[in-house]
Amino acid sequence: MRVMTTKSKNAESFYITKSFKNNAGKSTSKIVRKLGTLRELSEMLGTDRDGVMAWAREQARIETEKYKADKEQQLVQITFHADRHLDYNRQKLYEGGYLFLQSVYYKLRLDKVCRKIRDKHSFEYDLNAVLSDLIYTRILDPDSKRSSFQSAQRFLESPTYQLHDIYRALGVLAEESDLIQAEAYKNSSFLGKRNDRVLYYDCTNYYFEIEQEDGQKRYGKSKEHRPNPIVQMGLFTDGDGIPLAFSLFPGNQNEQTSVKPLEKKILKDFRCEKFVYCSDAGLGSENNRVFNHMGQRAFIVTQSIKKLPKEERDWALEHTEFRDVKNDAPADFDKLGNENEDALYYKEIPYTTKRLHQRLIVTYSPKYAAYQKQIRQKQIERAQSMIRSGSAKRQSKNPNDPARFIQKIAVTKDGEVAEKQSYCLNSAKIEEEAQYDGFYAVCTDLLDDPVSDILRVSEGRWQIEADFRMMKTDFSARPVFVRREDRIQAHFLICFLSLMIFKFLERELANRYTCEQMLDTLRSMNFADIEEQGFMPLYTRQTITDDLHNACGFRTDFQFISKSKMLQIQKFSKGR
Repeated sequence: MRVMTTKSKNAESFYITKSFKNNAGKSTSKIVRKLGTLRELSEMLGTDRDGVMAWAREQARIETEKYKADKEQQLVQITFHADRHLDYNRQKLYEGGYLFLQSVYYKLRLDKVCRKIRDKHSFEYDLNAVLSDLIYTRILDPDSKRSSFQSAQRFLESPTYQLHDIYRALGVLAEESDLIQAEAYKNSSFLGKRNDRVLYYDCTNYYFEIEQEDGQKRYGKSKEHRPNPIVQMGLFTDGDGIPLAFSLFPGNQNEQTSVKPLEKKILKDFRCEKFVYCSDAGLGSENNRVFNHMGQRAFIVTQSIKKLPKEERDWALEHTEFRDVKNDAPADFDKLGNENEDALYYKEIPYTTKRLHQRLIVTYSPKYAAYQKQIRQKQIERAQSMIRSGSAKRQSKNPNDPARFIQKIAVTKDGEVAEKQSYCLNSAKIEEEAQYDGFYAVCTDLLDDPVSDILRVSEGRWQIEADFRMMKTDFSARPVFVRREDRIQAHFLICFLSLMIFKFLERELANRYTCEQMLDTLRSMNFADIEEQGFMPLYTRQTITDDLHNACGFRTDFQFISKSKMLQIQKFSKGR
């Protein structure tokens, strides 16, 4: 708005006007407010014409601010006709939960990574659009690539590519998988400091609904106990459980050999050289410990007490030398748990092998001991039931099979061969397992760090297990439906990036909500197209939706959102 003056024979009048375009598209103006004549305003303000003009311009500024505020709060009137049918093939419902994922995607600069890849290859499709939509649909509506393409068409921003472009892009994504992982790690600094001084490593596997082995799809020990070929994944996460890097290897390969190749890639491509390697006992072989004893690296790995040399094992199970982790005070083992069953106790000794100087830390938890005893008692009851029903034969090598507590009686009390075999509980086996109740051990080459800090790092391994569970269950990463090796790599790259983006969004919300709460909220954030004038939110506003909006810096929870406003929100979610 601006100030306009008109002069007559007797007076000069001051007005505030506003410019606009009429229906013909021509610029015109209208008077918003008459301020008064020069004489009236001079007497009122006690100043000359220059002072009056300065005052008038300030009034114009105030009117402009008021207009902008009113415009944001203006009422929208839309006419509906009770006798008019809907238009054919016109979409009315749109999904908008992806906007919050999009905010993280662009903060990771993955669009720039796609442009870098485009410069190396010769293709015309929009790789950034394909990759981003595959990630959003993997989180919000996980399914096949064809179904993901259909799901993306329900987004507020529909795909600008074709289905065949997705399959072409998978090959490129597989070829550039290492680059994308390294760039995503580097760009994650834009989302805040990462806890990369501790790196957790673990492996899992994913099955294919096929019968013939092919490529990396090999028969191995399936985590789901399925008789299908599998491919294995090794995953590094940081200390907060946010993915760092992954690799795939054949289903019949020993998982211990997967650590070094992926870790070497992190050292070379990620420039991440100072960290503590933490894993379970299955991935804490002496070779892996020695490798992580080099340079600025260290290790904290779970140690199986049963696999310790006899001297160390006997020491670990002795009820002596224990101290309270909390205050380092000596503890009487026979009284442990009487006052506080949540307490944790430890003892340690140097544990030297031919290649390493380590610390062996053994802990005892009364609460964990009670839990293990309860679980074993239920297994014993099942074993007794198996004996009574005559089905006492062990069905599998599963270490938790209740049949392990059953022994076969092949001789009589007199030492004669029994005519008929019978079964009974193996009390020796039960006692052997009971002696390990509550005990847990770790080995580390951190010789001077406090025990409480070492145990805290080791206890954080649950995060990577939760990540695997999220990928398999919430993001439906298995069964895997693609068959070509490059497309398998691309499939897991998309799952990996989806997990990374979702975990960063969780962190933006200070981890106040569970995975299920966040997914249910994002998947419910739908919008109705209102006669092509704008959009009406159809979700319920809650504390979690407020937190999502505050974390991402935009809001979609107005009663009505004009099309121009929605375009602004979309641009803002892309950091533009």
